[in-house]
Amino acid sequence: MAYEQSIHTLLNEVIRRNASDLHLSVNLPPALRIDGDLHYIGGPATLTNEDIRRMVTEVLTRQKLAQFEEEWELDFSFTFKIPGGESARFRGNCFFERGSLAAAFRMIPTQVRSTQQLMLPKCLDEMATKQRGIFLVTGPTGSGKSTTLAAIMQQINTTRRCHVITIEDPIEYLFKSEKAIIQQREVGLDTRSFANALKRVLRQDPDVIMIGEMRDLETISSAITAA
Repeated sequence: MAYEQSIHTLLNEVIRRNASDLHLSVNLPPALRIDGDLHYIGGPATLTNEDIRRMVTEVLTRQKLAQFEEEWELDFSFTFKIPGGESARFRGNCFFERGSLAAAFRMIPTQVRSTQQLMLPKCLDEMATKQRGIFLVTGPTGSGKSTTLAAIMQQINTTRRCHVITIEDPIEYLFKSEKAIIQQREVGLDTRSFANALKRVLRQDPDVIMIGEMRDLETISSAITAA
């Protein structure tokens, strides 16, 4: 029996309950992470492989769906329209476990909070003024790496007349250029890989390069060279 709720209903529930994440797994009800703990929602009804595929298809572009079918796992992001005209951003990941489809969604704040609002050390504001060097933002999952990076990027955006290029997989926070010109590139959509984008980025006259992740030697080497 098909699970009756759509992905849009579940995403609205994420927003309504102020949850951070939504998990979809075969033979289990949907689960929300609220204040760090997972809670099943929607009653006793459980999800089938077909239910999850239908839900994922509702939020993926054809290109991303084709990429998932080829690679069997996928990172992506999308904007979700909330009833009433507002929007929310989500980051998603699709994968297989024991031959069945699974997915996880995380809500991304649409407003980029400043370093002051996050009460980050003042040295980060100073770091945003630097013309050279490489700065690493590290930490475990859920520790605030993306939020911290976004705050630093926004500090640059509002205080420096410069050119910023981001290379991300996927794009999470959306920036509107202010004093800076910010161009955001997504792996799989705007470039084939982090390493490929970094090989050519210096020809694009950047003052600041933000790399969403560095997980292989070629990307790390290219980043150090660019710095």
